[in-house]
Amino acid sequence: MKGIVVESTGSWYKVEAEDKILYRCKLRGHFKIKGIKSTNPIAVGDIVDFKWEEKAEMGWITKIHERKNYIIRKSVNLSKRSHIIASNIDLALLIITLNHPRTSTGFIDRFLITCEAYHIKAHLIFNKIDLYTEKENTEVQNLMNQYESIGYKCYKTSAKTSEGLETLRGVMGDKTCLVSGHSGVGKSALINAIDPSKDIRIGEISDIHNKGKHTTTYAQMHTLDFGARIIDSPGIKEFGLFDFKKEELCSYFPEMIVIANECKYNNCTHVHEPQCAVKDAVELGYISADRYLNYLNMLDGKEMNEGY
Repeated sequence: MKGIVVESTGSWYKVEAEDKILYRCKLRGHFKIKGIKSTNPIAVGDIVDFKWEEKAEMGWITKIHERKNYIIRKSVNLSKRSHIIASNIDLALLIITLNHPRTSTGFIDRFLITCEAYHIKAHLIFNKIDLYTEKENTEVQNLMNQYESIGYKCYKTSAKTSEGLETLRGVMGDKTCLVSGHSGVGKSALINAIDPSKDIRIGEISDIHNKGKHTTTYAQMHTLDFGARIIDSPGIKEFGLFDFKKEELCSYFPEMIVIANECKYNNCTHVHEPQCAVKDAVELGYISADRYLNYLNMLDGKEMNEGY
């Protein structure tokens, strides 16, 4: 039988078969995914083959199909290993609020470069739009203009007034969507407003911190009434560009990579080198000074600081 993994809880997995029936399964044998040093061989979103044993009332996963993409984070106490958060993601949605809590551009940019690094299309959702003053709405529009100018789709939404909900349903369609954002940005209210038939508590999936060697993440996929699937995710600060090289960071900024080949030096870091096309573009206003500052902070590792 073939199905998709919709829940991962330790050594047990829930697999939704092609007939939409859920089966409790375990992994048979040892799986090693080529090129990934991971603490978990199977992730939510994986397409798998499994054999069902009627007497035991459980299934055995025998094959993991090739992933089109995946997103990982560092395993907390195993610095050289990763933990796969989810796979086969069509779209990543970052839910953003201007205040209570404030989503910083550093946080937004970390989300975006993570998606770029793992080949996942990303959209930005500016939520709770009904709560903002005229000045704050102007700030939201300025942020939307900034990110749309470099190719990211942005939307305004409100669970309270239903603004943007129909558009968001259309955007999500029948896609598998990774949903992320700070606690308190209204992920649960937004998803439940999009699909009132559900009572999904986004963000309540937590880590179980053991005293042993690693941390276990419990993940779950939900199917909405119009066909979209959503996967909750841990905080973006935990994602981490696993084993990435600093000289590759620029390639995750679309507006920088298109002009980086105009720099005098092929290995330009866009920090201190003369005749740097990226620095010139920042000075001329073609590249956001805010985005460039976030780039510098990421080079220095400052994006991991609390509250960034």
